[in-house]
Amino acid sequence: MAELQTNNPKKDKKRINKKSTRVDLTPMVDLGFLLITFFVFTTTMSMPRTMWVEAPKGEANDKVCQSCAFTVILDSNNVIRYYEGDLANHPQIKETSFGPNGIRKILLDKRRSVKAIRGKEDELTLIIKPSDFSTLQNFVDMMDEVEINNIKKYYVDELTVEDKKLLKRIN
Repeated sequence: MAELQTNNPKKDKKRINKKSTRVDLTPMVDLGFLLITFFVFTTTMSMPRTMWVEAPKGEANDKVCQSCAFTVILDSNNVIRYYEGDLANHPQIKETSFGPNGIRKILLDKRRSVKAIRGKEDELTLIIKPSDFSTLQNFVDMMDEVEINNIKKYYVDELTVEDKKLLKRIN
């Protein structure tokens, strides 16, 4: 702080004791370590998780029982078209969505029916066929349903010519 002298400076020389300024940085160091710990912890907690999609070990033309095969076609506007069995047998094509009473309930019902027919629910073979009009989010949602329903056998396949004709006929 500055001092104003009104007297003669030569007579009254008062000396001002200047104290050294010292800043205690201990709390700042503590805060720095807390922030570093927080950011390291949150980045390791939010690491992206990936799901492995394994290629089938058998041949491409493996026979799947007709009661075990379940084909899902991901179409535009979050629509899922599905049928049971082989397309050559002209199955009934049904439609559902990703809602709570949608594909999850259908997959659970199909697992129960396969267990009743074959004795094991692991016999269910899911074939996922994304169309050209489906989105990546539809595929990710379908893979989530596969994981939630604990489906062991599933394939990701391309639409065949017959599948494309079927979609054109329905739309």
